[in-house]
Amino acid sequence: MSPTLALIVQREAEIDAFKPVPFYSVALDLPGFTAASARMDKKADAEQLKTACQGGTVTVKQVERRDKSEKPPALYDLTTLQRDANRLLGFTAQQTLDYLQNLYEKKLCTYPRTDSRYLTSDMAEGLPVLVNLVANAMLFRKGIAISCDAAAVINDKKVTDHHAVIPTRNIREADLSALPVGERTILELVALRLLCAVAPPYIYDETSVTVDCTGAEFTAKGRTVKQPGWRALDAAYRASMKSAPEQDGNSEDKALPKLAEGQELPVTGAAVKEGKTTPPKHFTEDTLLSAMETAGKDDMPEDAERKGLGTPATRAGILEKLVSSGFLERKKSKKTVQLLPSHDAISLITVLPEQLQSPLLTAEWEYRLGEIERGELTPEDFMAEITAMLKELVGTYQVIKGSEYLFAPPREVVGKCPRCGGEIAEMQKGFFCQDKSCNFAIWKNNNWWAAKRKQPTKAIVAALLKDGRAHVAGLYSEKSGKTYDATVVLEDTGQYVNFKLEFDRQKGGGK
Repeated sequence: MSPTLALIVQREAEIDAFKPVPFYSVALDLPGFTAASARMDKKADAEQLKTACQGGTVTVKQVERRDKSEKPPALYDLTTLQRDANRLLGFTAQQTLDYLQNLYEKKLCTYPRTDSRYLTSDMAEGLPVLVNLVANAMLFRKGIAISCDAAAVINDKKVTDHHAVIPTRNIREADLSALPVGERTILELVALRLLCAVAPPYIYDETSVTVDCTGAEFTAKGRTVKQPGWRALDAAYRASMKSAPEQDGNSEDKALPKLAEGQELPVTGAAVKEGKTTPPKHFTEDTLLSAMETAGKDDMPEDAERKGLGTPATRAGILEKLVSSGFLERKKSKKTVQLLPSHDAISLITVLPEQLQSPLLTAEWEYRLGEIERGELTPEDFMAEITAMLKELVGTYQVIKGSEYLFAPPREVVGKCPRCGGEIAEMQKGFFCQDKSCNFAIWKNNNWWAAKRKQPTKAIVAALLKDGRAHVAGLYSEKSGKTYDATVVLEDTGQYVNFKLEFDRQKGGGK
């Protein structure tokens, strides 16, 4: 939990410290496409280049065509499913795990808590039948030819305890419309991934063009799809969604016209485009799960028992615990839900020793537990190591200046406690003794004050604490419905705080 929280606090610090830097480029409108210059720091330079090219011609310097292929994505393990369900459907990691667990118990999906994205060789023979059953159950794939390249998803070496998450053959008899919405959408996502994973690759021609105008280079890219492959299924699924997020696409999907080196083209328009560098993005559950999966990987030894933070089965629980304990907050922004650290989270990470924020400590403990399992280390020796580490941390820890204000910001003291002599400070619901062993309190919503349609103010409480009494104007009489002035007297029994009224007899005051 601590290293996960540290990741989020560090990201927020990077966002806070970020200062956007403006940049400029020139875009030229050419017959059938647009070409852009490199980025420039000064707007004046971009304006000068725009003016120089306006109404002129460009010369095609280079045309490169490449055949490219994009392999289908691998099958889902729990973490990648949780990430996609968060990004596409807005589900939390815990919701996805719960829905998938229900589907597993209904025998519609395989075991959920897996970290493998492949199937075993003994499943290869039955895979084409399963793929056809799944395809027939999914409405979004109508009109799209289904194929099954089993070799793409079979790898015995990459399956440990459990294989990837896939639908079961029971999908054929199941009434999917009767499933709860959350379970049905997760089943559709798992089904989509199976169909995509065994589909042909996405094949396209990519064309890169470089043109010259007044000595400056401009570039453009385009592509021509030769085989839609697995992306046809992905696009059909997104089209079936009510509010599908934008696809991780390219602005280069448009095909470029046929061009030859040395060819001259007229500039039909030129414009200066202005942009700014963007800060790192706030974590979402999708991106945080990915960060947890890879945290500290580069610094860990090759034989580390487990890399990253948590396991596919525990990551959702870690996030939920951080939210429920008040360290993390979910905040909706447009279509995404961001994970933001609370004030206490930032304070905790500020004072927490560096060692306890590191994913390496988690990996080291996992390695030690593995040694205990294999009989290479005794539990007593492991605990002795932790005891020694704690003694060193406590012995060498340097208190951070001002850290006493991180968790409890200083409150204005309004007077001394009549019960213990401690300090009384105003808080949201009243005036309380700051000594936690003392229960002295003057509540703002006290019934006695409420009946008189008054609330004890800082000035009234200060006078009550100093003199035991305070003159208060505008008290309400329940009998007459009128207001009056009187002196409120504080009476503390040692267990209860009471109030009574005294009236100035000379003025003939009364209720």
